[in-house]
Amino acid sequence: MRYGKEHKQATRRRIVERAGRRFKRDGIEGSGMSTLMADAGLTKGAFYGHFASKEELLTTVVADQLRKQSERFSSQAPPGRAGLEQLVREYLSVQQRDSPEDGCPSAALLDEIRRCTDATKQAYTDGVQTSVDNIAARLAPDDPPSARVKALTVFAMMVGTMQLSRALTDPRLADEILEQGIHNALTLLGADEHPS
Repeated sequence: MRYGKEHKQATRRRIVERAGRRFKRDGIEGSGMSTLMADAGLTKGAFYGHFASKEELLTTVVADQLRKQSERFSSQAPPGRAGLEQLVREYLSVQQRDSPEDGCPSAALLDEIRRCTDATKQAYTDGVQTSVDNIAARLAPDDPPSARVKALTVFAMMVGTMQLSRALTDPRLADEILEQGIHNALTLLGADEHPS
């Protein structure tokens, strides 16, 4: 039985969404094709009806994850610095740290993306540029380029803080890292700190 175009698109979206979660949880190298397809409720043989290779899937996943992250921030965060404070506090939260499959692909996959193909690295680069541009636009709505360096710094600080917090075995130290990361990011952004 042949399925229609809508069914194929829905299946492809399901593969991308489930693969994104698996990649962020187990890593790119730790996610085999059989597992990725089983997560989507399909057999390994069905994969090639949607993607030419695991790398093509990964490139699609990276672009999709970063696009959705940017859209979510743009649509859910209040305007200006209040939105930036919300972003920082949500990003550097214990919930994000403890659920990498639900979080940012940067903090979960950065060390592996550097070893990927140029296509995947370009998809990642494009997504990061969009994220940085969104931060800069909130920092300086009338002149976003003037805030680009600060936006890049905050983005890198948040990703590194999350990666470090996830790598620690001492829960108290891991929490301290997140709290200090929030403080540092908000200070750099010029946002007033107040209890969340």
